[in-house]
Amino acid sequence: MPSPSAAGTYCFAVDLDEYQRGALRTAASRDKKNELLHLVLGLVGESGEVAEKFKKWVRDLDSDETRIDRADIAKELGDLLWYVAVLADYLDLSLDDIGAANLAKLASRQTRGVLGGSGDDR
Repeated sequence: MPSPSAAGTYCFAVDLDEYQRGALRTAASRDKKNELLHLVLGLVGESGEVAEKFKKWVRDLDSDETRIDRADIAKELGDLLWYVAVLADYLDLSLDDIGAANLAKLASRQTRGVLGGSGDDR
């Protein structure tokens, strides 16, 4: 059963693998020519769209956090999430596994006091 969000709309709890399966219902076939390149470029393009929204927020709205269009950003982040999910599947990777590994990595860094450092192997 859906539960109301802070904005008063209804939302459904979704685990990452469930989301990934849902995203695949609207994805092109892996066999489509250049599909891997399409997915990578889509991911980069959607990231750029998020950055563009914030560029305009800085330029036009003086970086006033109360004026961030969160609904618009949420739409762009949703598009970004779709590309992450489908790209991961193309590479035979589970979003649940990716998420769990990332949280474990960050917890280890926090325990070792290296969250703020640089480099992948800290």
